[in-house]
Amino acid sequence: MRILILGAGKMGSFFTDVLSFRHETAVFDTNPYQLRFVYNTYRFTAPEEIKAFEPELVINAVTVKYTIDAFRQVLPLLPGNCILSDIASVKNGLKKFYEESGFRFVSTHPMFGPTFASLSNLSHESAIVISESDHLGKVFFKDLYGSLNLNIFEYTFEGHDKTVAYSLSIPFVSTLVFAAVMKHQEAPGTTFKKHLAIAKGLLSEDDYLLQEILFNPRTPSQVENIRTELKKLLEIINDKDAEGMKKYLTEIRKNIM
Repeated sequence: MRILILGAGKMGSFFTDVLSFRHETAVFDTNPYQLRFVYNTYRFTAPEEIKAFEPELVINAVTVKYTIDAFRQVLPLLPGNCILSDIASVKNGLKKFYEESGFRFVSTHPMFGPTFASLSNLSHESAIVISESDHLGKVFFKDLYGSLNLNIFEYTFEGHDKTVAYSLSIPFVSTLVFAAVMKHQEAPGTTFKKHLAIAKGLLSEDDYLLQEILFNPRTPSQVENIRTELKKLLEIINDKDAEGMKKYLTEIRKNIM
């Protein structure tokens, strides 16, 4: 299959590495500097090259801020039978875009990134495939993610964004609050060092990606839950309520068992 990958960033490079030995791939990026570390693939910087390549599948791996803009830039260059695909972590606006594009599409979300995941062993990581997607597109990505030993889940566009609001916004907000109040310690404990490593990894991500996940319309209710629990915990601590603390710990252990 001829596959065009839009964007030569972390995930674009990852998909190129994974696909280039089994498919004819090309990576398009308007910044030639981004293409210097992609190999075994065509490297495009001009739109005319895309038209000549005639891709059968486009994987949009640009930063989430420019996902739809990148699609619009290449749509006039694609053959009518091409399948559009995205890996965006927030799907706002994509369902409507696909419906109006006239192209078949498949939308997925690999729930990992090069910052945290061990790309050589993804058996503990997950990927979401959007159920409204084209059947052949879903088959392609399920086969691909299955070959990477990812755990695959299928959600609607709506269900995906609800899941992301819970599974990403809660740890993101918790980590940002930790980073906001932390002080460097000469003798940090093990737990502190683990949290610090997570915070550094999170803050190395693209600012707009963090913004889009936190600006998900479903995020505020999750943050409100955090604030409610913090208020409850602070009251227990201020009152030095040993019995209340025991009950609280017993209750929240049920959430992670």
